[in-house]
Amino acid sequence: MKILLAPDSFKENLSARAVADALEQGIRRVMPHAHCVKLPMADGGEGTVCALIAATHGKRLRKTIMGPLGAPVIASYGMLGDGRTAVIEMAAACGLHLVAPHLRNPLRTTSYGAGELIMAALDRGAHKIIIGVGGSATNDCGAGMAQALGFKMIVRDGSSFRPGLGGGDLDEIIKIDCIARSERLVAVEISIACDVDNPLLGRNGASHVYGPQKGALPGQVQALDRNMRHFATLIERDLGINVLRLKGAGAGGGMAAGLVAFTNGSLRSGIELVMEAVDFEARLNDVDVVVTGEGCIDAQTAYGKTVAGVAAAAGRKNIPVIALGGSLASNAHRIFESGVDALESSIVREMSLSDALRTARRNVREAGERIAKWLLLVEKISQRNLHKDA
Repeated sequence: MKILLAPDSFKENLSARAVADALEQGIRRVMPHAHCVKLPMADGGEGTVCALIAATHGKRLRKTIMGPLGAPVIASYGMLGDGRTAVIEMAAACGLHLVAPHLRNPLRTTSYGAGELIMAALDRGAHKIIIGVGGSATNDCGAGMAQALGFKMIVRDGSSFRPGLGGGDLDEIIKIDCIARSERLVAVEISIACDVDNPLLGRNGASHVYGPQKGALPGQVQALDRNMRHFATLIERDLGINVLRLKGAGAGGGMAAGLVAFTNGSLRSGIELVMEAVDFEARLNDVDVVVTGEGCIDAQTAYGKTVAGVAAAAGRKNIPVIALGGSLASNAHRIFESGVDALESSIVREMSLSDALRTARRNVREAGERIAKWLLLVEKISQRNLHKDA
């Protein structure tokens, strides 16, 4: 039996590769001769770089860049096995985890480092760049990133704004000068992994929805939204691009809008980008069953997440799909709507969150054993029915 193991990571616990490894160990305890193919997956968020490097035999690269508060940080990005495609997680450069809780303030945090990672990928010869925009500490509409790419932000006295501007500085800009932008941006294809539809402005926009999560107080949220509107008008006037009507523009503190405006990037489904990068359709050849999963399976899993994307692709080839959750929410049954055939939880007894995290590998391994026993049972029933027909 050929089993494709294509899980996402269990966030803040196990990487996608670790989940696949533990599943394989459990399955082989019951089915020692099973042909397990491990393909760590992601949906453009946390763990995308790691998953794509593992799946394509690529390599991780590191660079010292400007962090979200202006201090240097060491960030990593990936170059895939084809040597032409780079993958960047915005959070590696300006993620919320890089800012201590008492220092979080999107008026001051900058996306400059994300631009430096893009330039580093270009220096490595990337012809295509996949960028995940989740988990950022910023709300600057990608203005800081644009500075690192060579764009000049001109202020009222005619000078350029210092490198590393934040969301609170956007109202000081009177012109976006693109004369000095890197010419290499014209030749590179940039795909933005974006699975939210928040607009740039308003009650459902970047500042109101995500600003408070990044440390913005109510009055600051209003200021950030006003600044974003001002900057969006400059983008339209100076670059000829209207980001106000762009679905998903608010992702990453407006980073999605900035990438479209400053790099001509295209917004794509994260899981679709990942599956394309690993040639997922080809990986399904001769597969008997697919096992996927994520840390918590709930109703949202059916909308653009790894499990749903994997199930849809497998379903097109009539391959059954089993989904494993680190835990299952009460509405986890909604995942059946996306083509999943069976659900399993890695936790089958009461335990605290700390215990669940501590024993996660063992729990996934035991879940792999249970899944293997299911598969043997199905195989036994099929053989029995064939014998009856004979």
